[in-house]
Amino acid sequence: MKKLVLTLLIAAVLLAGVSQPLAAKGDKIRIGVLRFTNDTRASWWNSQVGNELSDMLAAELVSTRSFSVLERRELDAVLNEQDLSASDRVSEQTKVKLKQLKGAQYLIAGTVSAYEEHVKGGGAGVRVGPVSLGGSKEKAYIAVDVKVVDTETGEIVDARTIEATAKGSALSGGLHIRNFSLNGEGYNKTPAGKAIRACILYIAEYLECSMIMGEDDECMEQWDEMDSRRKEKTRDAIQLDD
Repeated sequence: MKKLVLTLLIAAVLLAGVSQPLAAKGDKIRIGVLRFTNDTRASWWNSQVGNELSDMLAAELVSTRSFSVLERRELDAVLNEQDLSASDRVSEQTKVKLKQLKGAQYLIAGTVSAYEEHVKGGGAGVRVGPVSLGGSKEKAYIAVDVKVVDTETGEIVDARTIEATAKGSALSGGLHIRNFSLNGEGYNKTPAGKAIRACILYIAEYLECSMIMGEDDECMEQWDEMDSRRKEKTRDAIQLDD
């Protein structure tokens, strides 16, 4: 009898150590997507872009049929999203506000942490400031730091940097980015627009894997491999700068 009890205790401990999905099988996780913030000098960024990226990610998450997404106005009525998106930790004041969000179990915060454009060949190229994308072969790279915040505890329960790169020909004639919309057909055809949309798609896929399937699911292997390559590239870049 004692051996049986000991065996059951050991099994319970082992199971407790296994990372479980954040939702029970068949249940949808209730989440809110915060307005994106930006830590780069990307010339296409403005305050409206943060809302557009949030809306794009919300739509992708809804399309997975694994999440129930809170309306933006419900988030805006309760908290200042900047408190979460722009900080590595949640303040005590913000934790109190989070408990008022009855409709969401988790909040998703995204910050554009890196953006680069590379232009080859002739043509209009890319200008800093009011930007013209046109006439050149171009490559765009974007990285977004994603955080998952538990609204009950205020703790950041998951964090990951998601990257995307796109190549192609920029539009001829130029595209004035200062007043552009990410949903416009013209911008979607540029490498920058493609990279942004790809990154949003990757974020949705990652969140479905980590929050629905669970961190011990085989789907996490590719994300861990990608993260290892990203960190290795970062270390190599730091060494080159020394």
